[in-house]
This record gives sequence, C-alpha cells and structure tokens, in this order.
Amino acid sequence: MPKKLDKNNAIAQFMLNVKKNPHLTFIKKIQKERKDAKIYLVGGMIRDLSLGKLSKDYDMVVAGILPKKLHDVLKKLGTVNLVGKTFGVFKLRPKLQATSYKLQADIDIALPRTEHSLGTGGYRDVEVQSDYRLPIEKDLERRDFTINAMALELELRIKNQELRITDPFKGIEDLKDKIIRCVGNPNERFAEDYSRMLRALRFCVQLGFTIEEKTWKSIVKNIKNINKKNVKCQKSSVKCNEYIVPREIIAKELFKMFAIDPVASLKILDESGMLELLMPEFIKMKKCSQPKQFHSEGDVWEHTMLALNFLNSKKFRREFPIPNSQPAHDLGKPYTMTKTDRIRFNEHDMVSSKLFTEISNRLKLSSAGLDTEKTKKIIEKHMILTHGNIENMKETTVEKYFFNDQFPGTELIMHSFCDVSATVPPSGKPDFTKYKLLKKRIASLKSKVKAKRDLPPDILDGNEIMKILKIPSGKIIGEIKEYLRELQLRGKITTKEEAKKKLIKQYK
Repeated sequence: MPKKLDKNNAIAQFMLNVKKNPHLTFIKKIQKERKDAKIYLVGGMIRDLSLGKLSKDYDMVVAGILPKKLHDVLKKLGTVNLVGKTFGVFKLRPKLQATSYKLQADIDIALPRTEHSLGTGGYRDVEVQSDYRLPIEKDLERRDFTINAMALELELRIKNQELRITDPFKGIEDLKDKIIRCVGNPNERFAEDYSRMLRALRFCVQLGFTIEEKTWKSIVKNIKNINKKNVKCQKSSVKCNEYIVPREIIAKELFKMFAIDPVASLKILDESGMLELLMPEFIKMKKCSQPKQFHSEGDVWEHTMLALNFLNSKKFRREFPIPNSQPAHDLGKPYTMTKTDRIRFNEHDMVSSKLFTEISNRLKLSSAGLDTEKTKKIIEKHMILTHGNIENMKETTVEKYFFNDQFPGTELIMHSFCDVSATVPPSGKPDFTKYKLLKKRIASLKSKVKAKRDLPPDILDGNEIMKILKIPSGKIIGEIKEYLRELQLRGKITTKEEAKKKLIKQYK
C-alpha cells in the first residue's frame, strides 16, 4: 500500500514546485489526455529529497499509456529521443521561453520495465522489457538498493491530493536508520551487476550510512568479481577477455568517493577488500616503518591517513582546492626503503609518481576527469620542502613552481601543508619552519606583481643575447636567460641596457 507523507517534508515541498515548474507541464498534459495514466517520480531524487538535499536528475515512470501515445504527447512539448524500443525510455528536453527554472539534464521518462540478467555480472548487461501495464512495484524490484527503490505518484488533477509513495522494500525506514541495504537477495543483486558493490561503498561514504550486515557480507564474498574478465567470451556487452566491470565505471565511482571524503573512502575500500584488488600498491604502505625522529605518527599508511584528515577539514576546503595527489604521494616508500644509519626512502617521490601512473592507466582515472599529468607533477615535487634549500632558492625556481600556469603551484603548497601537518616528530609538534619560509618567498615575489600572469616578460630574448655576445644558438643561451631572469626577478636589472651590461660583464 502506498504510504501517506507528511505535507511539511521536503517531498511535499517538491510537489508544490512541480505544479509551478514549466519543465514539468507534460505531467498535467498526459494526465489530461489519458485518465488512466499514472506518473511516478523514482530513483535518486526521492532519496535526496527525503534527506533534505537538492537533486538535478528527474527520473520518471509512466504507466497505463501505450508507448506511441506517450511519444505523441511528449513530442508536442519538446525534443524527444527514444532510448531503445525494448527499454521504453524517452529523453525529453522541453521547449521553453526564458525561465528561472534551470534544467540540468534531459528528463528521463520510462515505461515500467523488468530486467533479466544475462548472468555475466556486467554493467547493465541485462535484457530489458518494458510493459506499460506493469505495476510500479514490479518495476522497483529490479533496482539495486532499498533507498533507490521508491516511487512517488505525481497526481496533479486533484487539488490537495494526499502525497503517496510506493515503498515495497522499506526504503524510507532505511533512510531514517541510515542503512544501505540491497533489494531482495544481495548475492543476486551483485551477480546481476558487479559494479553495484562499489556503488554501495560509494553511497556509504556519500551519505554517511552503514551497510546492512547481509549486504556487507555479500560484498566481501563477491568482491573478487570486480576484476573478473569475460574469458569465456559469453554473450555480453563486454568484449572477449576484457574486464566485465569497465574500468571507466570504477574510476567514476572512486572519483566521487574521494571527492567527498578521502579518509572514509580508503578505509571502506580497505575493509571490503576492494583496495587490494584495485590498488594493491596502497596496501604495501601498511606496516612500512618510518624514521621515528621524523614520523612518530606511525607507518606510511598512518601518515597518509593523517594527511588526508587535514585535507578534509573545513578550513582547508575553504582555502584551497583539494589535490588528488595526496593519497598517492608516498606510494613509493615501501619500494625504496633502506636501512643504513636510519630508515630512508631515497627517490620515493619519483617512484611514487611512477606507481601513480600505473594505477591511473590501469583504472583509466583520466576518464573520470582526473588531471593525471597535474597529479604526477605534484607527487614528483612533493619533497620540495625537504630537498630544497628554501632560503637560497632561486627566484626563477619559485617562479617555475608557483608562478607558472603550467605547474599546479597552489595544489603543491596545499599538499606541502598537509604533509608537514602529518609529519609528527617525537615532540608531537610538526615543524612548519620551511613551509613558512617558502610561503614568505612566494609572497615576496608576488608583492612585485598583481597576479601570476603579470610577472614581467624576459628583458632580453635569445636572439638579442646571441647578438650582444656574438655567439651561436646552443644550450648556453638557456643558461644565460635563466641568469638574467634571476637578476630581473630580484630587482637587480629592470632595463635592456642594465641587462646588456650584466651580460657583457659576466660572459665576455
């Protein structure tokens, strides 16, 4: 039986807006032309509204009306595309005059449908059959989790109609109890689509929920299938010998998780066994000891988690963009650890960058929007405070890393702050001396200009240098340009004549 909803809740407020929203005029149009039609809002929007969150995705199911009749009504209201005849899904882009209601994406309007898994575990590897006569409860049976298996009836023909939600799997209760639970048998749901296991972990992080016991046990039991390949070349949308769960899907879910809470993400990926399967390089950080005189906080894993905790604080989120390099910056430590006078990790920054590249390529992280080249640069240079002589650092070096649009200087500074914060000596107080000195050097150079891009151009170009010194093109020209640039940034030269005098004195 559909449940009555409190008219003061977020869904009730949404219903009031539905009547005013010009994008949704098709609802009243369909109900006017087809009295037997039933229209439902389904999926994530109900979940988000129930949690008091805004959602941009409109997913609807229309029952009781033939596909052709539905198409005829929709095409009068905008651009309509049918996504597969058996799917019975229409994508509507309403035609409207200027309005304050902004549509983020096409509205998905589907007929009720059933899905039959092909038994491969592939993402959307199912046979779909739509049926306009199918009860909404049957449509909801095919969904992944109870919190996504609810339907709100959109009835606009009757004034003051009580809001009714169809919730056969008690999704509202699970929302209240903050639980992620599979619809029906978890083993069956995950066998239908292995990527649902990672999706469950992502919802856990995204919503701050816990995973119900049977669902969790099923994830741990079936987690190995996330790396399963279509070796039998069975009927599937996946090519022979390729991963059944596309790496792009994994990258997308991981990217969402880490953007929300990197610490919680790493923890649940580790506890479920997913981390070892997808990124085994991270597991090696555990029990990888560090020199106690610099790292009393613990091993490399504990150092990384502590650094991530700083990243996740409100203060840092306000002041800086979050660098995606942070979880991977010390991946190379287990591979470079030596014990001589003390524990050392020589060149672990470069090894970490190489390992990150391998992970990125393996999981196709760039497909999810991660700038892998930028991240590599941050990892490679994250030891700048340790290896660099900040006090005597050239102005050209400061310019190269922090006044160069081709290098992510802001993210490197943020990364350095978190790394220092998580490097706890026996005294218990991190040493920010070098960090503060670097910030001072950056501020000093910045004080000479209004913004990065306002740094003055070189006083002399390569051709002018060759002409003055009467020398041919070669490696020496680059060295001379850097020499002049250093003098220029330090304010020692400001004109071509001054540059020429310095040049002749130094190189003739």
